[in-house]
Amino acid sequence: MEKVPPSFLGARGGVEDDGVSPGGGGRVNTGSPPPHTHTSFFLKIKRSELNLSLGSPSLREDRHAFKMKKFNFRKVLDGLTASSPGSGSSSGSNSGGGSGSVHPGGTVLREEIQETLTSEYFHICKTVRHGFPYQPTALAFDPVQKTLAIGTRTGAIRILGRPGVDCYCQHESGAAVLQLQFLINEGALVSASSDDTLHLWNLRQKRPAILHSLKFNRERITYCHLPFQSKWLYVGTERGNTHIVNIESFILSGYVIMWNKAIELSTKTHPGPVVHLSDSPRDEGKLLIGYENGTVVFWDLKSKRAELRLYYDEAIHSIDWHHEGKQFMCSHSDGSLTLWNLKSPSRPFQTTIPHGKSQKEGRKSESCKPILKVEYKTCRNSEPFIIFSGGLSYDKACRRPSLTIMHGKAITVLEMDHPIVEFLTLCETPYPNEFQEPYAVVVLLEKDLIVVDLTQSNFPIFENPYPMDIHESPVTCTAYFADCPPDLILVLYSIGVKHKKQGYSNKEWPITGGAWNLGTQTYPEIIITGHADGSIKFWDASAITLQMLYKLKTSKVFEKQKVGEGKQTCEIVEEDPYAIQMIYWCPESRIFCVSGVSAYVIIYKFSRHEITAEIVSLEVRLQYDVEDIITPEPETSPPFPDLSSQLPSSRSLSGSTNTVASEGVAKDSIPCLNVKTRPVRMPPGYQAELVIQLVWMDGEPPQQITSLAVSSAYGIVAFGNCNGLAVVDFIQKTVLLSMGTIDLYRSSDLYQRQPRSPRKNKQFIADNFCMRGLSNFYPDLTKRIRTSYQSLTELNDSPVPLELERCKSPTSDHVNGHCTSPTSQSCSSGKRLSNADVSKVNRWGPGKPPFRKAQSAACMEISLPVTTEESRENLYNRSRSSSISSIDKDSKEAITALYFMESFARKNDSTVSPCLFVGTSLGMVLIISLNLPSADEQRFTEPVMVLPSGTFLSLKGPVLTFSCMDRTGGLMHPPYEVWKDPNNIDENEKSWRRKLVMNFPSPSQEIGDHQYTIICSEKQAKVFSLPSQTCLYVHNITETSFILRADVVVMCNSACLACFCANGHIMIMSLPSLRPMLDVNYLPLTDMRIARTFCFTNEGQALYLVSPTEIQRLTYSQEMCDNLQDMLGDLFTPIETPEAQNRGFLKGLFGGSGQTFDREELFGEASAGKASRSLAQHIPGPGGIEGMKGAAGGVMGELTRARIALDERGQRLGELEEKTAGMMTSAEAFSKHAHELMLKYKDKKWYQF
Repeated sequence: MEKVPPSFLGARGGVEDDGVSPGGGGRVNTGSPPPHTHTSFFLKIKRSELNLSLGSPSLREDRHAFKMKKFNFRKVLDGLTASSPGSGSSSGSNSGGGSGSVHPGGTVLREEIQETLTSEYFHICKTVRHGFPYQPTALAFDPVQKTLAIGTRTGAIRILGRPGVDCYCQHESGAAVLQLQFLINEGALVSASSDDTLHLWNLRQKRPAILHSLKFNRERITYCHLPFQSKWLYVGTERGNTHIVNIESFILSGYVIMWNKAIELSTKTHPGPVVHLSDSPRDEGKLLIGYENGTVVFWDLKSKRAELRLYYDEAIHSIDWHHEGKQFMCSHSDGSLTLWNLKSPSRPFQTTIPHGKSQKEGRKSESCKPILKVEYKTCRNSEPFIIFSGGLSYDKACRRPSLTIMHGKAITVLEMDHPIVEFLTLCETPYPNEFQEPYAVVVLLEKDLIVVDLTQSNFPIFENPYPMDIHESPVTCTAYFADCPPDLILVLYSIGVKHKKQGYSNKEWPITGGAWNLGTQTYPEIIITGHADGSIKFWDASAITLQMLYKLKTSKVFEKQKVGEGKQTCEIVEEDPYAIQMIYWCPESRIFCVSGVSAYVIIYKFSRHEITAEIVSLEVRLQYDVEDIITPEPETSPPFPDLSSQLPSSRSLSGSTNTVASEGVAKDSIPCLNVKTRPVRMPPGYQAELVIQLVWMDGEPPQQITSLAVSSAYGIVAFGNCNGLAVVDFIQKTVLLSMGTIDLYRSSDLYQRQPRSPRKNKQFIADNFCMRGLSNFYPDLTKRIRTSYQSLTELNDSPVPLELERCKSPTSDHVNGHCTSPTSQSCSSGKRLSNADVSKVNRWGPGKPPFRKAQSAACMEISLPVTTEESRENLYNRSRSSSISSIDKDSKEAITALYFMESFARKNDSTVSPCLFVGTSLGMVLIISLNLPSADEQRFTEPVMVLPSGTFLSLKGPVLTFSCMDRTGGLMHPPYEVWKDPNNIDENEKSWRRKLVMNFPSPSQEIGDHQYTIICSEKQAKVFSLPSQTCLYVHNITETSFILRADVVVMCNSACLACFCANGHIMIMSLPSLRPMLDVNYLPLTDMRIARTFCFTNEGQALYLVSPTEIQRLTYSQEMCDNLQDMLGDLFTPIETPEAQNRGFLKGLFGGSGQTFDREELFGEASAGKASRSLAQHIPGPGGIEGMKGAAGGVMGELTRARIALDERGQRLGELEEKTAGMMTSAEAFSKHAHELMLKYKDKKWYQF
């Protein structure tokens, strides 16, 4: 048998691959050479040149021969030279032929593409998480290291230090974090979770790992306390018992304080759970235990008995000591604060209800809301601070959550925007027995983190350097740009800094722990987020940090909606009418375009100068009706409308703003929102150039926009929905094309859909309208959202009417019955079927339901009940019926992808021309030709001609993305206009000329194809050679699932196709051969938020919205994974613990016995014995020595930690030795002087002194 070249077999194997197995993970073994070698791939041979036809015996025999690997390749090549030239393209099902381009003379053009990417270049790993921790529950602060830790309800821990130091770690169990305790200045953290487990985290490595875990089996943990510089952790439980854990070994001590021994024997009721534990600042041998029912016990650890017992008739929420250890303060459920003195424990020394109304003498003040926490902090030179949360009066139900600061006689109430979860007072000293000197308060809210400056009388807040306001308005869409022009970040920041809020504290941010360096990654990155309130935020994402640059409010171009302004407004959008759906940004030309939920498109241009101008707006009618119920017999479609009659009618649509047509019903030809008609002041930055709005048609609202593309070089914007396509010239402010999707096919419509005459007396039911806003920030399971991803092909033959609902706001996340495609929107009419419609359905008789147009991939929403959460999670993995199988039954075809490019509009064109690629929900690709004026001056006056070229390509599944490559394999960037400030006075005085950057295919003297077009759909990817339109490569990406996001990206100066599948797989394919490079089961789709926000970008970067408040960034680059450790910040830096203040001779003599207390002697196994094994179970952590194989730092990390500890211990021993030597020298000098003094006065009498 003839030997086959390896490169040819590699290309053939890529074509015949049926897809990636959904169960596999990791790199794909493609048999590729080492990274330093190049792989040659021959282009496939046209099927027409092989004289093969679909379904022919020769094709079946050829496929069978290939599978058996017994075919003779020489005969194929011999037949190739003798065959007559022809034309044709391979489809997704029969593209198994070879590769090659054919000259008209019959010779084969043999081209080679050097592909340098191999599977060794790719690896998936998470990099960093930005934003506010979702659903926070706990807070802790290390006063020496100055790092902050936040625990969440999902078991996550975020550790924050100076800007750039931001670490995310997760408990494997996912249990909520109840409490966090730093081992102050030790580089460790203790977390208590809701599954009654204690964890010890090692923070001396960039990726924290759990060293030990201790699982309580019989009791539930309620409170933990770790004294400063102690290795014994006090743990209170729900039963009222107090246990003691050794932090070093994480073993339970045999010393237990039982609740029945702590309270008096005469007490008949259980004191409740332990709500507070703390040792006395005056005497470490005394432990203060607070119980929920109001009982406080002062326990002597040495004598193992209660020294004092205090009782109060209100439940206790928190306790805090005065630093002298003689008094402590309690907060109670009736809004009161009680101050207790240890010398008189019978009743409180002082009782106050800060927010209670004053009553007459002898009467108790009225009760208020519970004070959930109080902190009592002393100052050396001023009155103490009493800070507490809650305690407001019940008659002020509308007041927001507040934090109260009492300083002397002044009471300041700080109202918060969200409920308070926890707060901590930051003090200068870590020692509890010294003046605390508070300087700030960290307040953890449900949706924000603020720090209050206590050193100023007006208590301003610090400016937060972390991106904690991503969710200021819910995120509806994202865009990610890596390696963008370097000057953009500085330009956007200089504009955005002028609009920053004022009134912040003039002091530096107090959380300054850790260390962070810029690292080796220097290319600029920008993230853009669109929000429900119509705002757009630009973020600097360079070097795995995130900082807001600039904020744009798109709602400013519209009039504010007034109450009772008109009924059509409230029917269109209940809330969030300005929610952003899609973003298109050209960094080179700085053209920015957005589409909103209310069916509008806004084009922005960037300027450094402020202007006042009127906002130009256009209104477009875009609707096309087809029969809902048709017969399965083929029907002929009408001829394509004449272009001469189409363009004038389209041109006439560019009329005045907000005009209402005289004919038709009341709700006809009106937009959803009203654009401002008066001149508007536009500050420097992005300024509105044009607003395009779809209008109501025959009493029905406009359909939401499903695709958007802008070309700054052509001056054209294109957008589409499930009705059709609109093309607008934003230079001349005219509509070039407004056409239904079916009309784009001319008479070559493959699916022959019959148009329907306009319906009369249509009534719209607002309850089923899709443009409802975000009804809740955290949607529940019963919320119905878009279901365009689910292919529902036929109606049930049941006579029960089926309710069709249009989509809701793009922030709805969970799925009720089915999931939704982010690439498409619903297009049903939003009404219930009438009885006449039901009878029309049933007239076909039982068992023979008529074919109903399948609302697949972008065209239908149906609300189905969901009874369990399991069904919601599993629906994403259901097998969808093929888009091809339901193509002939689809009633409406949505425009799902648009792409401007210099390309070949028709087969065998000799030169490139401006083109618009249009992808639909049925997998069809249409190429529209754009005829632009040749001279630059004529572009502002001469009309632009737009007409379909008649070229059709097809794929399996809705089209997602396009891209082009030249014949050498280089990725071609769409043409763009170089940015020039449109409002620059100096430039306006000169002759205005547009500077365009056009990317043409590489010139060649040979006749043949010069460009490759990459098209990816929800099911497969294809590479076509232009202008011959030959399908070179096909890869069936998935059969059991569907692609959510696909992007053609550049990595290591080579192009590849990145895909994210609904079953959680991330797949990378080389271009143009579509060889699988990576297939990892990374993230199962459990939330529509992920599908809506997932995006890839260049240099191996990607991101998605992991929660309503957080952005998760990841990389699929092996190089970045290797360098990630150098890019992350250090959580722990060696810092010397500050020395305790000198207590003085009298305080040391009468200040208690705290300094001589030995916990090791009392709690150790020798004296306390062993705890019951059934009480708690020790679990070695993956970061400990027992499980060091999976630790982030490995054995070297432990050795480094031990070395640092030895160095610190040696340094302390050296300091101790020096101090001892100094004391010995002083003692010797004192002894010498005393001896001399004794000798001097030895023989003198008393009366001689």
